[in-house]
Amino acid sequence: MTASMAIAQTTPNANGPSASRPSMRFEHRPFTRPTERIEARLAYIKTALKITDAQQSQWDGYASFVRKNAQDLEQGFQSMHAGGPEHSMHQRPNTIERLERQQSFHAEAVTQIAKLLEAEKPLYAALSPDQQKVADVVLNTRPNRTRVRGDSRRG
Repeated sequence: MTASMAIAQTTPNANGPSASRPSMRFEHRPFTRPTERIEARLAYIKTALKITDAQQSQWDGYASFVRKNAQDLEQGFQSMHAGGPEHSMHQRPNTIERLERQQSFHAEAVTQIAKLLEAEKPLYAALSPDQQKVADVVLNTRPNRTRVRGDSRRG
């Protein structure tokens, strides 16, 4: 038996019963969408920070930003999955298109960081020193990306 026949025999049928079950598709699994996960994350952060009544307005501003960001992210995913010329997965971009996409992506990332900073600063300022220590951990969503190569503080 050739390798291609072995692969063909072990590859599941795309039209078979498992392919048609919606529960097996990624977008139908629970908690895969950003808006499904955000409330649990916010509840965890609020509990970990032990937000007081006096800090509630700063917390509300932060939580509103995070919820809106999750909704925007989800809409972007839906737009990408819906297709369209700007999201064509079948046509590889040329060098200039690739660089323009990177530039656009990074410009949007800088804008998002500025908005996050605007939402997080007032909350962080309202926290006690002990709460700030907790915030340094729970608000840092990507702790491994904060280190720079060659950072002498690494253990």
